Amino acid sequence: MKKLLKRYSLNVNELKNHKSLGWLSKHLNNASLWNFNRKSISKAFAVGLFCAFIPVPFQMLLAAPSAIIFSANLPVAVALVWITNPITIPPIFYACYKLGAWVLGVSIEQDFVMSLEYVWQVFDTIWQPFLLGCLIVSTVSSIMGYFTIQFIYRLKIYKRLKKS
Repeated sequence: MKKLLKRYSLNVNELKNHKSLGWLSKHLNNASLWNFNRKSISKAFAVGLFCAFIPVPFQMLLAAPSAIIFSANLPVAVALVWITNPITIPPIFYACYKLGAWVLGVSIEQDFVMSLEYVWQVFDTIWQPFLLGCLIVSTVSSIMGYFTIQFIYRLKIYKRLKKS
């Protein structure tokens, strides 16, 4: 898996010297942003999964600086936000809304329609449960992603040690 990820990664040296990236270019020399090890991949899953469920457009623009701040693997963190893509966003965000409504004890809109027009019409009544649900899903998935990757790496090491 590590070899596959490395093969399809960006050319780091070209990216580091790219002038159009502005203030980000000086931070791209951090080796953790490009390493495929337990620490940087775990952080990347935490960052990427957290940003994936934040209901804003261009979630990659949140994931990239967050990966830099937390020294997480940048390509993995940015790629993970695509869990929520134009196809998966409606059901995922509806589930977030239902979760938030359940936690707040608010009744769910019975005539809910999966359309942007309808959401804008009722946004004043659904925004609180929706944002709470997104925050809960972001936080829980981020924590679960981090510890799952930690567990997988440790399990892999345990199996390797057990063989020898």
